Amino acid sequence: MCGITGWVSFNRDLHSEAATLDAMTETMACRGPDDRGTWIDGPAALGHRRLAIIDLIGGRQPMTVSTPEGTVGLVYSGEAYNYTELRQQLTARGHRFTTDSDTEVVLRGYLEWGDALAERLNGMFAFAVWDGRVKKLVMIRDRMGIKPFYYYPTPDGVLFGSEPKAILANPLVRPRVGMDGLRELFTFVKTPGHAVWEGMNEVKPGTVVTVDRSGLRTRVYWRLETRPHADDQAATVANVRTLLDDIVRRQLVADVPRCTLLSGGLDSSAMTALAARQLAEQGEKVRSFAVDFVGQTDHFVPDGLRATPDTPFVHDVARLAGTDHHDIVLGSEALADPAVRAKVLRARDLPAGFGDMDSSLYLLFQAVRGQSTVALSGESADEVFGGYQQFFDEEVRRADTFPWLHMANEHIGRDTDVLRPDLAKSLELDAYIGDAYSAAVADIVRLDGESDFEYRMRRICYLHLTRFVRALLDRKDRMSMAVGLEVRVPFCDHRLVEYVYNTPWSLKSFDGREKSLLREATADVIPRSVYDRVKSPYPSTQDPQYGLALQEQAKDLVARPDHQVFSVVDRERVDQAAHRELPAGSQAARRGLERTLDLALWMDLYEPELILS
Repeated sequence: MCGITGWVSFNRDLHSEAATLDAMTETMACRGPDDRGTWIDGPAALGHRRLAIIDLIGGRQPMTVSTPEGTVGLVYSGEAYNYTELRQQLTARGHRFTTDSDTEVVLRGYLEWGDALAERLNGMFAFAVWDGRVKKLVMIRDRMGIKPFYYYPTPDGVLFGSEPKAILANPLVRPRVGMDGLRELFTFVKTPGHAVWEGMNEVKPGTVVTVDRSGLRTRVYWRLETRPHADDQAATVANVRTLLDDIVRRQLVADVPRCTLLSGGLDSSAMTALAARQLAEQGEKVRSFAVDFVGQTDHFVPDGLRATPDTPFVHDVARLAGTDHHDIVLGSEALADPAVRAKVLRARDLPAGFGDMDSSLYLLFQAVRGQSTVALSGESADEVFGGYQQFFDEEVRRADTFPWLHMANEHIGRDTDVLRPDLAKSLELDAYIGDAYSAAVADIVRLDGESDFEYRMRRICYLHLTRFVRALLDRKDRMSMAVGLEVRVPFCDHRLVEYVYNTPWSLKSFDGREKSLLREATADVIPRSVYDRVKSPYPSTQDPQYGLALQEQAKDLVARPDHQVFSVVDRERVDQAAHRELPAGSQAARRGLERTLDLALWMDLYEPELILS
């Protein structure tokens, strides 16, 4: 796992821009604390920050290979979990390796197969190849969008980076956000390719972007496709388990300390239990980590999203699996600390507005990084297997919009409540959401003979796997890489995603509950308490002191009426929210405060030029 960046300018020699390349590369220092490297070859400049995971000595980057026709250089972020098999294939084809790293496998795989290498990789990755033989840049991103990847076309080439901050460090780029950028910020629809920053794009998941003198071209090498499912219930459950065993085994490979993130839910518990069983075969114990809040377990109050606290279930799993377990207990003072908020915003480059759920994730990862470098997460199992409440809500099932918006508005609060009324009207957010929804569902193919209900559920699953999960994956990547922690997501293996996506909903919920296939496939390794537990989302603090701290910070902000944030948010509404009594533990009640404080600090840190017309 690393940070990559680069610049291609076909009309100039970039040796004179070494200082700019250094500045772009250093923005990725948190993603790669172990090493740095830059390489310039005429019109191409590549930068890399390394987090060493496999072949700690031999995997330095940028990595290059000289050929009679020119030099080919690579900067690579991520992991190829099938690199051992690919290495064997390449060796059989005559390639000779000088390192044990997966990076060299990717580079030599490109030499052998060109950008068709993408289809052969199993893993999470974002990498760029400068092919000096034909003077072109090739950018490739993994199928599910686990690793972030951005680019910014210029008049004579392109800039790219793992994160927007690397691109923004180049003087060719102005930090501007227009109306569509604000629409993306305030709607939570995660439009593929949209980067919020004006002129910047994401490399879409499952896509190859090629840049040469003739311009920029894209090729989609993977998409979520509709296929018939022939297996019965028993065979489907067995196949899910076989896939999970193989995926976890592959993703445990590392030359550094590993651990799991354990929430006490079905997803992380199943993954932790499988990892513990496999490591036990090697005589090792798995470390597990969970986040908790001071006093939360003892004083927990059930709400519409969470019926039970996590910690008792976490401890059940740790006992049964025999993990070396650690609870990371956080207080409200740390969660509300503006310095922590600043680190979160620096990590995400945008005011995403997840509040304490972002700050707690950052602090959790910071603590984990003190003992491990690689962590396995249960992220995305809800999207793959159908775990959220909205999958079972009849009103949501019938609605022609993104399924998560109804649940978020009800339980977490509406982002738009803080907007200035005139700006909210100009943004036309409902129309933006409607257009985004129509574009998303237009890509779904209906199976011959599929019932109306099954097709409706296919649409809901598709939307979660191609929109919702990408926002969560980005959040997890940014928070973890901000402290130099590599988080792997076994449930995002494309083989599992493809298989379960095409499993009929009647099988996904064969016992009338969420994630039936996952529960049954791992029933032998998880505690009965977890088997019976109802889905509970990532935790949020219920401590009223957290809300009070937000109110005090909001009062200070309101006292600065000339702050740029009030060109976007309604100052009077913020003032009212800062002085009213907040219902104890209510996420929705403090949502506007979190959103406003994030926006204000983001404006202080990035000084964006807002184009409000």
